[in-house]
Amino acid sequence: MGFFLDAITSGILMGLIFSLIALGLTIIFGVMNIVNFAHGEFLMVGMYIAYWCNVLIGLDPLFGLPFSIAAGILLGLASYYLLVRYLLRGPMIAQLFGTFGLMLFIRYLALFIWGPNFRTVSHGLLMGKSMLLGNVVVLDLSKVVPAIVSIIAFFIVSYVINNTKVGKALQATALDAEAASYMGIYADRMNALAWAIGGGTVGLAGGLMVNFWYITPEVGLLFVMIAFATVALGGFGSIKGAFYAGVIIGVIETLVGVKAPSFKFTIVYAAYFIIVVFRPQGLFGWKE
Repeated sequence: MGFFLDAITSGILMGLIFSLIALGLTIIFGVMNIVNFAHGEFLMVGMYIAYWCNVLIGLDPLFGLPFSIAAGILLGLASYYLLVRYLLRGPMIAQLFGTFGLMLFIRYLALFIWGPNFRTVSHGLLMGKSMLLGNVVVLDLSKVVPAIVSIIAFFIVSYVINNTKVGKALQATALDAEAASYMGIYADRMNALAWAIGGGTVGLAGGLMVNFWYITPEVGLLFVMIAFATVALGGFGSIKGAFYAGVIIGVIETLVGVKAPSFKFTIVYAAYFIIVVFRPQGLFGWKE
């Protein structure tokens, strides 16, 4: 029983981090109806920023989070203003290939600069620390704290989008950008804001993940696939959907990984496939 509770708890913690990774992706899609294939590379850059802050100046990954967030925001804004805003003038296929090309550019630029070696953060406040829950479940603090931060980030982003003027403007742009522009909302600024939020949240996720995950230029590929499954399962554009779908995927991945590590992501994608067959808009998506 204790083993099962350990697996469930670990799955929930990991799932909350999956949710944070998917948050920016679902916001960008919800506002602009465009898929950012480079989302995983934004995560990778956030991880490297936290890593080098730790190695070069001895900054704990937790205190390096502002730098990872800032890097993600800047990367999101640069991607929008230098590439995406021009892709919007073309057909959907151009937008898909454009962000796919951005993904390859960032990945292989990182490979050129930092090489293919796997890197890990060797020291930090959370490294090697755990806590006992109810004398049954052992919690790894390197995952507990990132999970808590993920919940806080979700709360902040959800509050901003649902309870502020800027958030209402983002929602209006998502529903109808042309109509929103007639109301005095600058759609271009809202699009840029969506990319900034998307980049900032996934940069935060990257800064948190260095506490327990390796860093390599190709690490983004795995997590962008998980993020796509999370967003599609929860419903494209749904923040609540991304949250719950991430937790579901985390639990499935952990439970299956205990018995069949090689097939854990296969089961995740199979579960996603079954759900979208019966509910194509995802768990919390809108019907067209």
